[in-house]
Amino acid sequence: MLTGAREVEVFEAARGRLEAIAYRLLGSASDAEDAVQDTFLRWQSADREYVETPEAWLTKVLTNLCLNRLTSARARRETYVGQWLPEPVFAGDRMLGPSDTVEQRESVSIAMLTLMERLSAKERVVYVLREAFGYSHAEIAEVLDVTESNCQQIYRRAKQHLAADRRRVEVDTAAARKIVEEFLAAALSGRTDALVRMLADDAISVGDGGGVLFSLPRPVTGAVRVARFLRGLFKPSAAKWSLIGGKPELFSTVANGVPALVLMVEGRLVGVVSLEVTTDGITAVHAQVNPAKLDRAASQWGTSEHGEPLAVDW
Repeated sequence: MLTGAREVEVFEAARGRLEAIAYRLLGSASDAEDAVQDTFLRWQSADREYVETPEAWLTKVLTNLCLNRLTSARARRETYVGQWLPEPVFAGDRMLGPSDTVEQRESVSIAMLTLMERLSAKERVVYVLREAFGYSHAEIAEVLDVTESNCQQIYRRAKQHLAADRRRVEVDTAAARKIVEEFLAAALSGRTDALVRMLADDAISVGDGGGVLFSLPRPVTGAVRVARFLRGLFKPSAAKWSLIGGKPELFSTVANGVPALVLMVEGRLVGVVSLEVTTDGITAVHAQVNPAKLDRAASQWGTSEHGEPLAVDW
């Protein structure tokens, strides 16, 4: 069926919301883009005169495409080299979606996207649509072809899996820079006590090199162990820099709503280290250095203002 200007306009008006839903469901900006493009192809070929509510139709098609992708993605992750982390995206990226409430902002943090990997595919859909986009249980039930009471049960299970008793600290650009500077000063001090003071007792460090760059096969846990690991990681070393192509410049930014350290080598983005900060301190250090997962962040970085590099000697 031919797609007129009006139908394209309807889809483009929904594109940002669809991308934000898909990113939360898949944890991958590139996979989210593909799912949205597939949704557009379905929209083009649909008999649209029978579509009463395009927004609901598009959400249902996208969600089902994501459900299929989640199943295959989980199979691929069983053979993934090292630890898996979501793709980071910087502040201002429409993949982040709505950010009016604490729940909406929290639902797109690297920590929450990683935590949502514990959920079943349907639990993840229900949680994302309900918590981040405010869908009613009746609307979600229609999307998933389940009953409303079943949807409520799935939502309760998802909430139980994701239950946390502490809140993330909200940051703006200035606050993020201060936290990143303090973190770097502690990491570069050569002492673990400075880092331990910044970390929560049950802090965790996770790195994703995708088999291209080295990363540990399992997370490092506990404040002291994480501090020792970070002290070694940030110890200056020509051999270490050669792995990423040279000595990096360091920038601070906000990625997925949390303070983040950006590593640049000769204009090339080579790593994003996100710091999950709660009232108990830094609870998670997520290092994404898999080149395949940095394309969108690099593209956004190259077209945005990001200030001067941090004045540190590393």
